[in-house]
Amino acid sequence: MYIGRNALYFEDYVLSIQYFNQVINAKPYLADPYFFRGLAKFNLDDFQGAESDCSESIERNPFVVSAYQVRGLARIRQNNFKGAIGDYNAALKLEPENIILWHNRSLCKIRLDDYQGAKNDLDTLLTISPRYTKAYLIRSEIDMEQKDTVQAEKDVKKALEIDKYDPEVWNSLAMFHLRMERYKEAEEDLDQAIHLSVRDAVPYINRALAKFHQRNLRGAMSDYDLGLEIDPNNFIGHYNRGLLRAQVGDDNRAIEDFNFVLKIDPSDMMATFNRGLLLDQTGDYKGAIKDYTTVIEQYPNFLYGYQQRAQARKKIGDFKGAEADELKVLRAQLERQNTPNNQVSQKKDDDDEDDQNTRKRSDRNVNNYNKLVVADNDEGVQKYKNDYRGRVQDKNVSIKPQPMFALTYYEKYSEVKQQVNYYKFIEEMNSSKTLPGRLLITNNEAALTEDQAKLHFSSIDEMTSAIVNHPEDVTKRFARALDFYLVQDLNNAMRDLDDAITQSPDFFPAYFMRALVRCKQLEYQRMGNDVDGKNTPEMYAVKAVDYESVKRDLDKVIELAPDFVYAYYNRGNVECIMKDYRAALVDYDQCLQVDSKFAEAYFNRGLTNIYLGNNRQGILDLSKAGELGLYSAYNIIKRFIDVKE
Repeated sequence: MYIGRNALYFEDYVLSIQYFNQVINAKPYLADPYFFRGLAKFNLDDFQGAESDCSESIERNPFVVSAYQVRGLARIRQNNFKGAIGDYNAALKLEPENIILWHNRSLCKIRLDDYQGAKNDLDTLLTISPRYTKAYLIRSEIDMEQKDTVQAEKDVKKALEIDKYDPEVWNSLAMFHLRMERYKEAEEDLDQAIHLSVRDAVPYINRALAKFHQRNLRGAMSDYDLGLEIDPNNFIGHYNRGLLRAQVGDDNRAIEDFNFVLKIDPSDMMATFNRGLLLDQTGDYKGAIKDYTTVIEQYPNFLYGYQQRAQARKKIGDFKGAEADELKVLRAQLERQNTPNNQVSQKKDDDDEDDQNTRKRSDRNVNNYNKLVVADNDEGVQKYKNDYRGRVQDKNVSIKPQPMFALTYYEKYSEVKQQVNYYKFIEEMNSSKTLPGRLLITNNEAALTEDQAKLHFSSIDEMTSAIVNHPEDVTKRFARALDFYLVQDLNNAMRDLDDAITQSPDFFPAYFMRALVRCKQLEYQRMGNDVDGKNTPEMYAVKAVDYESVKRDLDKVIELAPDFVYAYYNRGNVECIMKDYRAALVDYDQCLQVDSKFAEAYFNRGLTNIYLGNNRQGILDLSKAGELGLYSAYNIIKRFIDVKE
């Protein structure tokens, strides 16, 4: 149970499930292993399995709020909003002042169109926490749905008054101004949202719309480009950029955009028709005819489609087909003349849009093929309707140092930062093939897959036999310590590292990993018991003095390998935990003397300077970290620079 919770805390979800399975097999009457297994499944997007496990946990112990909370989130992901509300009702009886529960229940009521019930929940939430800005933003969305623009503006501006550094507040104010057709104000709001946000495509896509309404087509296209750099799969960005490219005659690149849209949604007939028009203009008449035909099959009364197909058929010499299309158009026009009232009113209804230049994404009136797409009321910019909050889903960027470096076999792939961390002794170990895998130096460790976990459990048995046969070989004991570390059995990893150090006091990788394992044990002791939202006295048992043993091991690494830069870095991190910031600065300085492109050292030195009140130097270091690929540094910089007035 301890190892499973440890794995869960360090986001090794597949491995944690295997441990909880063992607990459930041994003692199926316990509630906790079902809850923790459900939490792991939720994080792996197995929402049905998460719901089932939480139900088992609640059946055994109906007084744990976290079980209702996670089951509620799992039900939301399955669109079972009534079931989720039932869970939040039960949880609120146990914790009536839990902000997250009120937040999520209000969102569920909105999805069920119970706007008054949602408002009542938000009013209660604001009574409990008057400075909770998201409640004002959600309430403003309800106000807009109910056409109460005055109250909607009040709510957004109240949120802005409370927290002017939250990009979502600026984005919400911009959407209010867009709806009110105050496009210049919307653009200014979105400037602020972009200034404060971390690589978020939404404000760029929205600002492009604001610029389009001000006839700034070049600026709109530039914003679509920027938004699509951040989110290459954004449907609205590709569709609208395709339309704008078509308007300025950039036909081939417009076709690329519509190809992408149709890859995402092959049933989008308006994108199909737009691509047909562009293929027609670029001389691919057969391709154009194919697209026109696809649309006509779905919309047999779309006369403009017949007209375009007739023209394309003439260009390839299919005069019979063209004549049939023209005859279809002529007959429809005659019918319309004979029944003018019905057809005219129907046409007016079809084209009755809030804006002559835009349409909702859900709009299926093919006559609006040449209008820019905007998000429906329950998607895209209306984020708060999907922003269900909970410990397992709360992914807001927090201001915290970059993690410690480890010796491991697995590393998460990063599209942005692809630095290879090298040290000669580690590379020599890899060349000698004394370990089961290639050892990496990384602070971006990857969780094990199920197959990898099985591999390391098997490796533990193999290394145990090897240690018995070759007790003098320290690398075998170190290899088994790594196996234990990877399967989150930190206690056994510590024992093997202790033995390795006793056996070979000059083997510095053992000291380095023992410091890391001990640090993780202390981190879990300090915070790991809170994965289920339960605060226990054990959480507060860790003191700065407990990290002295970690620091001593890193001191020994530096004594044995004075050019091993990662030991200085890890020691700086430990000193930050111990609140010894000036000592940490010395270690980060040492890192950067050895390696002037050590992004993580710049990042952590920047934060440490900020902790000491040296904001100017801190921002310079964070800027350098961002330049070297740690883009989250820019978000922190923005938090310490005032928003432009």
